[in-house]
Amino acid sequence: MKKILMSIPNISEGRDQNLIEEVANAIRQVEGVKLVEISPDADHNRTVFTYLGEPERVLEASKVMFLKTTALIDMTKHKGSHPRLGAVDVMPFVPVQGMETKEAVEISRQFGKFAGEQGIPIYYYEDSATRPERESLPNIRKGEYEGLPQKLQDPDWQPDEGSATFNPKSGATVTGSRYPLIAFNVNLNTKDIKIANRIVKAIRYINGGYRYVRAMSVPLEEKGLVQVSINMINYTKTPLHRVLETIRFEAARHGVTIAGTEIVGALPLSAVEEIVRHYLQAHDFSMNQIIEMALIE
Repeated sequence: MKKILMSIPNISEGRDQNLIEEVANAIRQVEGVKLVEISPDADHNRTVFTYLGEPERVLEASKVMFLKTTALIDMTKHKGSHPRLGAVDVMPFVPVQGMETKEAVEISRQFGKFAGEQGIPIYYYEDSATRPERESLPNIRKGEYEGLPQKLQDPDWQPDEGSATFNPKSGATVTGSRYPLIAFNVNLNTKDIKIANRIVKAIRYINGGYRYVRAMSVPLEEKGLVQVSINMINYTKTPLHRVLETIRFEAARHGVTIAGTEIVGALPLSAVEEIVRHYLQAHDFSMNQIIEMALIE
């Protein structure tokens, strides 16, 4: 079985389409890598790229993408509603086929060493974390880009790779191997951020909500809405539909409806299977019933 690795880097630019396309073209130029999704967000001022291929090819694409992004983005000028540490904010590696977690961890370490050699502080997270308090991305991101100068002076937050000197242009990067995550946003028909804050507290684990849910509230000023932005860190143990229906219920308490949802980046077929089973009440549904599945080797 061919080994397939996926990478889903998040960069701190979601408004400059020319810059985003330059980064995308850098990825496309690496032979053997397929760029499957580009998800820019102007309010977050952030873009998520999804690409996959054999591990060494994905590693090469990630290096090329990193160099292009850090050359183009100046973090001293960056403003956006999403937490971030640097130009290439996070570089996750997800084993998709024929790979063990430890192999994806090794790829992330090779990338981290390369990125650190460019003079940028690098932190390992999730399965690649070097200590328990660094497993969680929100823990590493605390203080964000603006707090990095102080963070880098703290002995407990010395980077895993690269320089401990603050890099104003590029900030810091977090990388590691992780379980397939679903980035899911729910937009609400209100401008009241307090309502979104209450809903976030109802669903996210740190406030007593669902075990595998991280969430935050985001104002969408251009759309005149607020958003509940969610990371489903294990969709098999906390189903997507359950979180959505909880949001719908909590919003209704405030007389608010859902304006729409967004899936950022790619998601596993098994997550779609569970959604179909729930909303169509087709409890025995299988993805093998999809005609196109017969064409996939």
